Amino acid sequence: MKNIYFPRRKSLSRRTFLRTAGASLALPYLDAMRPAFSAESEAPQPKRMVGINVDLGFMPERFFPKQSGRDYELSPYLQPLSDLRDDFTVFSGLHHPGTGGLHAADVCFLTGATHPTRPGFKNTLSLDQRIAQEVGHLTRFPSLSLRVGPGSKSLSFTADGVPLPAIERPSDVYRLLFMNGSAEQVQNQMQRLRDGRSLMDQFGDEIQSLQSRVGNADSQRLQQYFDSLRELEKRLEIQEAWSQRSKPKVDAPMPQDNTSPGGLIPKTQMLFDMARLALETDSTRAITVLINEDFNPTVDLPGVNAPHHALTHQSSQQESADELARIETAQMNCLAELLRELRDVKENGVSLLDQTMVLQGSNIGNAARHDGLNLPVLLAGGGFKHGSHLSFDKKNNEPLANVFVSMLQNMGIEDESFSSSAGTMRGLET
Repeated sequence: MKNIYFPRRKSLSRRTFLRTAGASLALPYLDAMRPAFSAESEAPQPKRMVGINVDLGFMPERFFPKQSGRDYELSPYLQPLSDLRDDFTVFSGLHHPGTGGLHAADVCFLTGATHPTRPGFKNTLSLDQRIAQEVGHLTRFPSLSLRVGPGSKSLSFTADGVPLPAIERPSDVYRLLFMNGSAEQVQNQMQRLRDGRSLMDQFGDEIQSLQSRVGNADSQRLQQYFDSLRELEKRLEIQEAWSQRSKPKVDAPMPQDNTSPGGLIPKTQMLFDMARLALETDSTRAITVLINEDFNPTVDLPGVNAPHHALTHQSSQQESADELARIETAQMNCLAELLRELRDVKENGVSLLDQTMVLQGSNIGNAARHDGLNLPVLLAGGGFKHGSHLSFDKKNNEPLANVFVSMLQNMGIEDESFSSSAGTMRGLET
């Protein structure tokens, strides 16, 4: 790699350095990694998480129970989960302060980043990626990001605000998780990983050379970037080690992708199936699913005749509300089926659901008004003491990030804060 010309009297930012070097790397913040496959790092009963954002939300009057505590009556949307009542907690009175209820806030559901509609908005670290920093080296894939619907949105973001690409096609997820390449393909993959490590070495040499030619502040920035390169190199080493191990075998066949624009429900079901298989085979311990419907298709369900997004803005009309309820009930059925399947899988005699926190919610509290208060949130599994409706002030909401801190600590990550949190979630206990 050629040396980089650097004028002495100019400052050098990270972006300028990358542009001058002819490279563009979006690097996450990575905590120090322990060696992959080390016996002492394998927990006998690993914890996992799934974070799901339904970006058009749910009609509040059909989602939230009217009573709080353990003796609440299941709301219409919670009826599909009646047999799972003791396996989940439903929340009301939660929000992300400063995020708002516009559709642009969907990418902030697991970050809590504020003002997503402002020019120059930069997202922050997502919950799943904080978990991946701690346990991602223990599995083939540090995390898995999925999306129902077209586009490029994702729920997963690095500490630098860089989105991790989400996979839309269930067949692509299946190939990634379970299909081994030919010997030649595996060798090519290993060579690409080695090339990546070599590239890291080249960048590292350039950075160390530049550090002697800049001021203290820029030297510190370059050192931070150098450290991130070293951590990325460790990640590549782990990936290289995994590339030499066969992927798990499953009985499930490759799914046939649903290509209908209105195929919201079968697409959700298939991606949930892939998420379950990923957890069951311990291929990853952090999964996100963005259910992105703001492109406004008409959902393929009997009795639904208007576009999904439009229905959310017409829910004050009985006919539209009835159509919307068919869609949202079907979505809750998808969640219920995922939870049942996790419950029925046993890992060392323990239900996989008891080892997996499944968080489903939305960035919108009321889609008809684009309201960001009183978000519909449900947390299942993970070994928490469930069975309650935890109700908080509907006007002065509690931070949703409090739930995130409780989830992190349940993973064994002793963080005291995350995003806008004010501590752990009151009433949510293990």
